[in-house]
Amino acid sequence: MAGYVGVFVSDPWLQNQFTQVELRSLKSHFLTIRRDNGGELKLADLPSKMSKLKHVGENLTEDERAAFLRDSYQNLDDDVDFELFLRVYLKLQVHASARMGSGVKTSSAFLKSPTSTLLHTISESEKASYVAHINNYLAEDEFLKKYLPIDPSTNDLFEIAKDGVLICKLINVAVPGTIDERAINTKTVLNPWERNENHTLCLNSAKAIGCTVVNIGNEDFIEGRRHLVLGLISQIIKIQLLADLNLKKTPQLVELVDDRKDIEELMSLAPEKILLRWMNFQLKKSGYKKTVTNFSSDVKDAEAYAYLLNVLAPEYSSPSTLAAKDPLERAKLVLDHADRMGCKRYITPKDIVEGSPNLNLAFVAHIFQHRNGLSTQTTQISFLETSPDDTQISREERAFRFWINSLGNSTYIDNIFEDVRNGWILLETLDKVSPGIVNWKIASKPPIKMPFRKVENCNQVVKIGKQLKFSLVNVAGNDIVQGNKKLILAFLWQLMRCNMLQLLKNLRFHSHGKEITDADILDWANTKVKNSRSNSRLCSFKDKSLSDGIFFLELLSAVNSRAVNWSLVTKGGNEEEKRMNATYIISIARKLGCSIFLLPEDLIEVNQKMILTLTASIMYWYLKQPVEDRTCGSSDSESLLDTTSNSATDDTASESSADENSNR
Repeated sequence: MAGYVGVFVSDPWLQNQFTQVELRSLKSHFLTIRRDNGGELKLADLPSKMSKLKHVGENLTEDERAAFLRDSYQNLDDDVDFELFLRVYLKLQVHASARMGSGVKTSSAFLKSPTSTLLHTISESEKASYVAHINNYLAEDEFLKKYLPIDPSTNDLFEIAKDGVLICKLINVAVPGTIDERAINTKTVLNPWERNENHTLCLNSAKAIGCTVVNIGNEDFIEGRRHLVLGLISQIIKIQLLADLNLKKTPQLVELVDDRKDIEELMSLAPEKILLRWMNFQLKKSGYKKTVTNFSSDVKDAEAYAYLLNVLAPEYSSPSTLAAKDPLERAKLVLDHADRMGCKRYITPKDIVEGSPNLNLAFVAHIFQHRNGLSTQTTQISFLETSPDDTQISREERAFRFWINSLGNSTYIDNIFEDVRNGWILLETLDKVSPGIVNWKIASKPPIKMPFRKVENCNQVVKIGKQLKFSLVNVAGNDIVQGNKKLILAFLWQLMRCNMLQLLKNLRFHSHGKEITDADILDWANTKVKNSRSNSRLCSFKDKSLSDGIFFLELLSAVNSRAVNWSLVTKGGNEEEKRMNATYIISIARKLGCSIFLLPEDLIEVNQKMILTLTASIMYWYLKQPVEDRTCGSSDSESLLDTTSNSATDDTASESSADENSNR
């Protein structure tokens, strides 16, 4: 699979039990628990460490897992390598299935960690809900209308998704303008190359809007691996549904808090948490006595929904809803109420009483979008007004957040400035960028109650940063703990740049220890464009002439002669033409295989940092291609470059770092 590092397993029988995607996810989990266990792992440690694995963790208690291992192995002090870990996992799966029979719990979920893809069945209710969503939002699409509406009772969704167009279009519904549709291959019959390009484009674009796609590759679409495809669709839809749950999009949310300090806390919350706070705010008005803390067990009786809709749309309320004794009947009446108020919903009464967290969250998000019950008079709060500096900080925070989430760390982060303050995420990211550089024995894993432990983590972050030659004059760990925004952004920029330079360095052989520099990237780009017989030249990464996009279009054309359709390119003479070129450049780069997190504004305004990452990403993609696949001959400056890797999908995360780190 392109962009995909295989996991070596010597036993052929074991190889046949898992797909490469599953092996990679299991390897990541194995390395994580061994790292958290001080670098070694015994059989006796496994019962407590396997709680997060699907089937095994859900259907066997820790005591049951321990009892099974005692019965199966004579010496629980034996060291566990990866292959033994796989054998234990398989045995426990069989044991769980035997104990639970047909009652083994399986359901699709919004993917937030690598282990969540170890799932081979899907929720038919969720599939039906997502199909209804797709039918509703993409019904008028010129290309897709011939395939829609999709029948949720069939597997047509996965067949249609195989060419990548549907997912690309869905991403644009979730975050409009993410993909320039001129870059999507939309012929009726696509050849394998064109289909692969669409898959690469949709995966890199999904990462760019905040999806976790560590364990999803092109072959998963082609082979129709339903749990992975549905998992990606669920993430995209979730991003769309929660898009308005922030103060920028919905400033009326300030009504939920009392003072500036509370507003700052609200701004740092994940969208799901804001949705819960909003729901409880409205429920308090209605006289509901309980607090809803989740979208599963707390709403299963549908009582909270009845109160919520009564306060939001009292004109459609019915006394029979709260009077109903049967939760299923109450759930049905709640959905009738939602229909009367014009709220589009894709949930059934059964989904509510069974506590489906994804579908209940989607239902509440739909209610919020349709009628949030907040004051239409926006409170004027000066600190909510954004300055140009604030806008730039917000864009950089978004880019770094999505980049970190793309690496497949143990925790999905929603707010850079809050979520890195304990140091753990930064340590994990440093370990991905430079495997083995973190001393995990002195690191504290969340939840961290003692403040000095957070400082210790952040002190190690700063120490490693200095070791990597970051510019950190007068910076201490406590600055990160205190949430210094500019310092955190400066650190993350250097970390992202270090990651890219390290990836480029790893492609070299006989480099005589020479580090890759910004100047090397600049020279490479100019050489490629010059060799393609163009007069364009990049003077620096802050060269204002770059704003028209022509140089990068010529660079993309130089590294792949068929990448750019020049009939779609504008002269870049005004803001609109510059934006059209910028969106096209970003989509073409992602379509080739560049994992990038910049916005069109970064190109138009010539953001030096993001221009560098774009150039380096194109360079990295090109140098990974086999020499015979390159459309232009190698220049003298490339003679020291190793081009043995055929991978072309992911250039941001050092996905092999887990394997390289396996001996730590």
